Amino acid sequence: MNHAAAPLAYQVIPSDHARGDAQREALLAGELGFGRLFTDHMVAIHWDQARGWHDARVCAYGPLTLDPAAAVLHYGQEIFEGIKAYRHADGSIWTFRPEANGARLQRSAARLALPQLPVAEFVESLRQLVAVDHGWVPSQPESSLYLRPFMIATEAFLGVRPAQAAVYYVIASPAGAYFAKGMAPVAIWLSQDYARAARGGTGAAKCGGNYAASLLPQQEAYANGCSQVLFLDPVEGRYIEELGGMNVFLVYRDGRLVTPALSGSILEGVTRCSLLQLARDRGMQVEERKVAIDEWIDGVSSGEISEVFACGTAAVVTPIGQLKGKGFSVGDLDAPIGEVTLALRRELADIQYGRVPDRHGWMVRLR
Repeated sequence: MNHAAAPLAYQVIPSDHARGDAQREALLAGELGFGRLFTDHMVAIHWDQARGWHDARVCAYGPLTLDPAAAVLHYGQEIFEGIKAYRHADGSIWTFRPEANGARLQRSAARLALPQLPVAEFVESLRQLVAVDHGWVPSQPESSLYLRPFMIATEAFLGVRPAQAAVYYVIASPAGAYFAKGMAPVAIWLSQDYARAARGGTGAAKCGGNYAASLLPQQEAYANGCSQVLFLDPVEGRYIEELGGMNVFLVYRDGRLVTPALSGSILEGVTRCSLLQLARDRGMQVEERKVAIDEWIDGVSSGEISEVFACGTAAVVTPIGQLKGKGFSVGDLDAPIGEVTLALRRELADIQYGRVPDRHGWMVRLR
């Protein structure tokens, strides 16, 4: 599905209903939350089997027009990414490891039988949108512009085969600090009746179906006073995998940092990979391996496990204070946040916002 071609030329079509500077600034000064407010423009790039990638444009943000027979509506051929743009103190705008997100989008596309957008074009699509909507990148502490690239199959055809037409989009949403009242430990619910993904399935791809499958157990988590759900492996139901949308880390009393090994049903998080590197930089012993749920429960109960946290693009790092399930509860929501959790989160955020040197070359300037 790859087509070797010259770099795409973008057509920029300014929105005729873009908000003025005063209105935009008023919106940015308010409560941003996450994923509720959107910028004036979006990127669209079309693909079909005959022409490959073509018709790249920055155009007005607005509703999409789809044929009712579009493959995405019937067979779920859809993938997406999540990445942020950060305004540094000098006003410049940067993003974090976009090549890793672009490569993951390619892996997701391969698994969902969608066309693979070249990584360079992925990065350029972010740059093109920020060039037009740079005024929407907030400057408040810990705020960012959340970028949502996604791809959908658009061919109108009801036969069960890979679609021969697709569109790649990028939309953007100004996001405030994820923890409005400061970072605080959360309670997690252990799902014992549902699996997030199956062996040989789409767990390692970032596709909407994985998240749809997590919503029912997520409701169960809410009903039990928890903010996220933890899934076990789909084969034995013994080993921890990930939360509905975040990877999990355990910090042991002896200083080890442990996270479930990628199994084919775990999403390879960019934040996960980055935290592993930062931990190694600190001289920590890092282990990627199977972790039984009993090891978590027994370790927290005995004190052998001193900290637990989750990570992802949106919240960066979230401390887990309590794990609950049918008939049990371990941990303490009122316990202080662990030193390793705080230190790793602070270092990663400082790199992203340009407050410390970027020794790994992770940051890419967009404007």
